[in-house]
Amino acid sequence: MSSVSASNASSVTVRQLFAPLLAVIVGMFMVILDSTVVNVALPHLREIFKTDYTTMQWTVTGYTLALSAVIPLAGWMTDRFGAKRIFLITITLFTLGSVLCSFASSPGQLILFRVIQGLGGGMVAPIGMAMIFKLAPPEKMGSIMGMLGIPMLLAPALGPVLSGYFVEYVSWHWIFLINLPVGIIALIIGIKFLPKFEKKAVPSLDILGIILAPIAFAMLAYGVSEGGRDWSSTEALLGLLVGGIALIIFIFVELLQKQPLLELRVFKSSDFTRGVIIAWVSQIALFGAIILMPLYLQGVRGYTPLQSGLSVLPQALASGIFMPIGGRLFDRFGARPLVIIGLSIITIALTMLTNISLSTSSIYILGALAMLGSGMGLSMMAINTHVLQSAPRKLVSRVTPLTTAAQQVMVSFAVAGLTGYLTSRLTAHMAHTTNPLLAQVDAFGDTFLVTACVAAFGALLGIILRKPKKEVEDDASVGTESTDASANSAALLNH
Repeated sequence: MSSVSASNASSVTVRQLFAPLLAVIVGMFMVILDSTVVNVALPHLREIFKTDYTTMQWTVTGYTLALSAVIPLAGWMTDRFGAKRIFLITITLFTLGSVLCSFASSPGQLILFRVIQGLGGGMVAPIGMAMIFKLAPPEKMGSIMGMLGIPMLLAPALGPVLSGYFVEYVSWHWIFLINLPVGIIALIIGIKFLPKFEKKAVPSLDILGIILAPIAFAMLAYGVSEGGRDWSSTEALLGLLVGGIALIIFIFVELLQKQPLLELRVFKSSDFTRGVIIAWVSQIALFGAIILMPLYLQGVRGYTPLQSGLSVLPQALASGIFMPIGGRLFDRFGARPLVIIGLSIITIALTMLTNISLSTSSIYILGALAMLGSGMGLSMMAINTHVLQSAPRKLVSRVTPLTTAAQQVMVSFAVAGLTGYLTSRLTAHMAHTTNPLLAQVDAFGDTFLVTACVAAFGALLGIILRKPKKEVEDDASVGTESTDASANSAALLNH
């Protein structure tokens, strides 16, 4: 009986995975989308609430800190209470926070409700990825994870479009209210089609880890942000010092725990460590470029938020097209060729953007953005899937919070470091010209050059990737869990 299930795992499981995969994609898309729509709307929200930019920036900072605070809890919570239950609770909390944000009447209320959003949204991606990874047949892992990666690239690009449209033509309230129907759809699909995963016996909650992780991540991001303006400033040194000390203590605390919040022992795997380092490098280049382009289009070219959002659509469409292609190619060739080719394309695209000027044609910019999206689609989920496959399968629910937390930190570093560098280069160029627009163009060119160098470094690192080694006992457990996943999918079909 079990051999029949195993033989049918590929065709049956892939088909039956569509509904649970859709539930996870909708949830992840909603959460990631919300992290970009607010960035575009900040100037408008500042005017609406009649406050300063520093205060309104906390609507983004508070959300990010809340995400960072709960991501490490995802593994412990899913083991203790079950993945499906926690996933649905987090979607509900995020949707509730979104509705509350739309009714905010003061900056303080909006910041508080954004924190509620972050508390709900932080666990959606790690739990969703872990569930799909456990259900997917190993031989189709790349294709399925490639589909799961679509919202990770489409949402940041489509966020500015929706935000610009709502702010200009409807009302700022709808940048949050749009999550209500989407959240309800995700809940309905999740309740009906997500299978129940077994709970696990867990030790007492790692209180020290909960305290140290947010301090370490937040203070390091703060230090990098201030260092981008002046590395010798008291704020930069304090942030890096406190964050660094907290991170070191956190690492020791986690290594002493039998079942820690973040499973750091997985770094003993050389394949996992190589993959994570390349993933960090690629994320700095990718998300740095995603942040820089709307700033350039609105600040230099004078585009409205909607126009700048529409301009990055080629990037979103290209990533959406190449993500499934990259997933299929991953199943055949592994991560190394895709990472090398994808990051090489990204390097070329970013190098093209270093040559932008006030007279650069829109076709040139759109072409570079389309190449950027293509490279993202080929490489991003390939390296993420490689990282998950490099870890012991039994630790997936613990590894996805680790990789998600690391990604959140790296994205924060990319945004903070690159915007800080952009500001410093702008100041330097302003000292040599009387035309502020030319100074801005040169500053953006310098910053795109940095991201191009980071992407090129990632492409070179791709050479050291190899297919993850599997021990005999791991293969046996994988085979058993693959059969269990097939049984779960069969239950879905009956349901």
